[in-house]
Formats: sequence, structure tokens, C-alpha cells
Amino acid sequence: MKNKGRILFTGFVTHDVMRFIVEKPEGFEFTPGQATEVAIAKDGWEDKKRPFTFTSLADDEVLEFIIKGYPVKDNPEHSGMTEKLHTLKPGDELLFDDPWGTIEYKGPGVFIAGGAGITPFIAIIRDLKVKNKLKGNKLFFSNKTAKDIILEKELREAFGDELLLTLTREKLPGYSNGRINKNFLGKYVKRYDQNFYVCGPKKMVEDIKKILDSLGASSDSLVFEE
Repeated sequence: MKNKGRILFTGFVTHDVMRFIVEKPEGFEFTPGQATEVAIAKDGWEDKKRPFTFTSLADDEVLEFIIKGYPVKDNPEHSGMTEKLHTLKPGDELLFDDPWGTIEYKGPGVFIAGGAGITPFIAIIRDLKVKNKLKGNKLFFSNKTAKDIILEKELREAFGDELLLTLTREKLPGYSNGRINKNFLGKYVKRYDQNFYVCGPKKMVEDIKKILDSLGASSDSLVFEE
């Protein structure tokens, strides 16, 4: 892999999601929304690369990744990569390739995220906030429970009333309840001639794309990871 960076800091942002602050190689550039293939610079892990999104701003002096852990005992379909990442400490090193990705900001619209699917949007949202260009955007963010919400405080401060948090396994004051489905979108979306940014579990993304199409959204207005 082309690049190597030493981990400078790790810390939990939720009970199962960690932040990694990593050295940024000189001259390394990316666009908000892009990802890279990441591996661990330890014996037996150099070739076990997985895609993760940059959550830092493009001109930050360091790189940031926000990564959910999936223990293999509870998620046998996973390789153990994220579980291993969650054991790393400052001083350990990550390997990563050049950036890539198809989630790019095209203008104001509705961001729709499920769980860790918020991560490709974080750098975009932070970039828009710094440039004072977040106005006109909304965020619908679905999680199982309130404790699963990544960066809730930051997102509330960024979006204010344009943020709608919905929980699928919990009912609490201040949160909507239920999945982001056709009834949900019909209730909270007033216009379909705008951009829609969608990221989350594969089935969720497929379902929402079909729903938006049935409600009149143009395929050109849908932005998602291909």
C-alpha cells in the first residue's frame, strides 16, 4: 500500500465506535466524502485491507477515521479487521491507499444515513459548516438506540431543527421512532426536486433508492456509494 501513518490518538465516540487520529503523509489530498483502503502494519494484517472514510477536513494537518467495531463472535460474516483496529494504540501504524469514492456534495438536499453510514457524510458536513454553506440541507439519521448515535452533539449543533434522529428499537422523547421508509419520507420530505445523499446498510440503501424513485426523485439527484 502506498501510504503509512502512525496513530496519534484513539478514543471511543460511542460504546462501539472509535476515533483514530493518524499522521497525514506529506502532500496527501482527498475530497470530503472520499474513502481509502486501510490495513494494519502488523504481521498477518498487512493484506487485510478494508474501506474506511476520512472524517477529517481536507486541509487538516492529520487524518481522522471514525470506525465501528464488529466483534467476530457476534458478526461471523466480518473478517475481524475492525475488532483488531479497536485494540490499536498510539504508536501503531496504519497502511492506506490513495483516496477514492463516489459520494460527493452536489448542492443542498437531504442526507439520509443509517448507523455507521453517517461516516462518509461527516467530512462533507464539517466542510459545509466551516464554509457557512450548510443552510438548505437536512439530515435524517437512523439508529437502533440513542447510545448508537455517532457524534450526536456535533450533528445537533450543525443542523439544529434540520436534523431528525429516528430510533428503530427505542422510544425516547426528542427522537422519532421507526425506520426511514416510504411513510417516513412522505411525512418529512416536501420536495423531491432536490439532491438526496444516501448511505447505510446495503438493504437500507437499496430500499430508499426505490422509494425515492417511486416518489418522483430523479436518479441524477441520488448520491450513494457505488
